[in-house]
Amino acid sequence: MPDRLRVGVVFGGRSGEHEISLLSARSVLGALDPQRYDVVQIGITHDGQWYTGPHVLEAFERGDMESLAPALLPAAPGLRCVFRWGEGRPMELVSRLDVVFPVLHGSYGEDGTIQGLLELADIPYVGAGVLASSVAMDKALFKTVMQARGLPVLPWMLIRGDEIARDPQACAARAEAVAPYPLFTKPANLGSSVGISKVRNRSDLVEGLMDAARYDRRVLVERGIRAREIEVSVLGNEDPQASIPGEIVPSDEFYSYRAKYVDDASQLLIPAPIDDATRDEARRLAVEAYRLIDGAGMARADFLLDQDDGRLYLNELNTIPGFTRISMYPKLWDASGLPYPALMDRLIELAMERQAQKDRLVRRYGGAA
Repeated sequence: MPDRLRVGVVFGGRSGEHEISLLSARSVLGALDPQRYDVVQIGITHDGQWYTGPHVLEAFERGDMESLAPALLPAAPGLRCVFRWGEGRPMELVSRLDVVFPVLHGSYGEDGTIQGLLELADIPYVGAGVLASSVAMDKALFKTVMQARGLPVLPWMLIRGDEIARDPQACAARAEAVAPYPLFTKPANLGSSVGISKVRNRSDLVEGLMDAARYDRRVLVERGIRAREIEVSVLGNEDPQASIPGEIVPSDEFYSYRAKYVDDASQLLIPAPIDDATRDEARRLAVEAYRLIDGAGMARADFLLDQDDGRLYLNELNTIPGFTRISMYPKLWDASGLPYPALMDRLIELAMERQAQKDRLVRRYGGAA
């Protein structure tokens, strides 16, 4: 390897979480040690156009791509590089890449799609593979897998977007069988609380279903409880480790998009003020869920702790958790003894280790005829 690893940091993306990705990328870029890493910034616009060039993140934050060039990351194995090109000029090599750090939340980034591209290109990358990414991203599929192995999740139902468009009242009537109000409606494949509604009656439910269906073709309806929000960060490949748990006290009625990113009034309690048994169970469940989906690199496990009976429910795993200045994932590791820059180093090491494992696999069968 060269003295400095060439790291492609990819951000933006075709998702409702595009702006959150830019916030996370700002923190990640600031934490990567320039003495150790030669960073290549690659931005993806809302409509899926890839760009590179000088100060890509700043250009994306301004919404002005004039100084940038269209970028291409070929899927052919062996190249491991990014090119730039433009109208009337030949394709030009920007940099070879030793590893890619996707900082892409939500659709087309956290769901296995870019991971599939990087697998085809045979480039090491930070975070979960195709399978773990896609399973964790789809809330219905994730809950199905967890239930099959006996991990605790809240009662839920999946409703298709085309059904909602055809007869929202009938869908609402079906959804009411999940549990008494309140209920939550959620896009099955999105994060950052985009498209999530807490509903208390039939009218709210219809509105919540229709809103969630704007963001995804599959909508989840879930029982609502008086919950405390507990989170655990997980790090590793074959031997994942769990951080100490933290608690989020949202400024809103639940941990909504506004409470996460707008009003800056939610509290992060680290460590979470919970008893030892609940702490240990949250850490155990986080690692077990991570292993069940074949997680790699990183994930944040989100739990709901019922204030009425003390039961702990696994809500979801985020395979590309937020990395903003207020994000729980890096804060929990910092409190567990791994500061932000060292966390970046470890994630890149894990990506290289995972690639080394894949490189040892036999790709051609040479059995006897």
